[in-house]
Amino acid sequence: MLASAGAVAVEAVDPSDVDAGVAAHYGEPMREQRILATSVGLVDRSNRGVLAVPGADRLGWLHSLTTQHLEGLPAMTGTEMLVLSPHGHVEHHAAVLDDGETTWLDVEPGTAGALLDFLNRMRFLMRVEPANVTEEWALLSLVGPGSVDVATALGARPLAEPTAAPVPPPKYAAGAVPSGATSRYDVIALPIGGYARRMRYGVDLLVPRPTTAAVVAAANVPLAGLWAFEALRVADRRPRLGHETDHRTLPAEVGWLTSAVHLEKGCYRGQETVARVHNLGKPPRRLVLLHLDGVSTDELPPHGTAVTTKDGRAVGFVGTAARHFELGMVALAVVKRSVADDAELLVGPSAAAIDPSSPPI
Repeated sequence: MLASAGAVAVEAVDPSDVDAGVAAHYGEPMREQRILATSVGLVDRSNRGVLAVPGADRLGWLHSLTTQHLEGLPAMTGTEMLVLSPHGHVEHHAAVLDDGETTWLDVEPGTAGALLDFLNRMRFLMRVEPANVTEEWALLSLVGPGSVDVATALGARPLAEPTAAPVPPPKYAAGAVPSGATSRYDVIALPIGGYARRMRYGVDLLVPRPTTAAVVAAANVPLAGLWAFEALRVADRRPRLGHETDHRTLPAEVGWLTSAVHLEKGCYRGQETVARVHNLGKPPRRLVLLHLDGVSTDELPPHGTAVTTKDGRAVGFVGTAARHFELGMVALAVVKRSVADDAELLVGPSAAAIDPSSPPI
């Protein structure tokens, strides 16, 4: 897709960007955003890592190692999961797809090797064979309200809407969370090869790399760059590992309890911290959407830029900043829970305001 007309690679704009290897845009970033928001476009996300975990014990084994309830996950179902440190901090995030024989994990660029190393250390006598198949498999995303229709036209049945179990209140009664994955994404096999998994933002296509050109041609929709995808992600308040997380991020701080954590499953690494933070109801930080004034500067603040009060006190950091086609300059930031919704904040020279619809935590 980098050979397509107008394609500008991410690394051509910023050689240090972790999203190198895909198109930042195809010449019209704002138009590409509008296409994704109002109709449907195809985004190359083939820089993501892909792990394949075949074997009879795969679901029970992953269930014991991660935050998600994966035991008994029905075939052709997707979900999300986290791997935590012993102290409950987020180390890995993966989107999951199980086809009945293999569990596929697609992960942030550059993290597949570390996750595979962890899984291999945990194998013991389990009948599992985890492997890094990033060189053989690619992820493309149909994004927008028309994405399901396009996936159906590729030769698949219509995909059911995603579901998510509600997060129970602190000190909830036992049995409040039903067994099974807390988020479920319908999956279908594509006649052209690979799989389609319905997500909140559209449909992910996990396909063999040699078929990507055929998939792009069969989809026959406009191409949109990763900048457009990221701008909509920011507006939708969806966190990314390594962007809205740091070495001490807890799942509750960035909203992953809904999609990736089961609060009543058995023990896993970091489970005690997850339970304690949820029962207290007071995670130390929260994810918010910031509106930046764009007057002092039209430059987007880089990842890690401090969020400060008017008197210069640091209260958080910027994860991802973007130019949104309707909202203007916005950013996802992680700030202290004590920061009021109406606090007067600064991000570099720019005044910043918390979006009033940012959910309280």
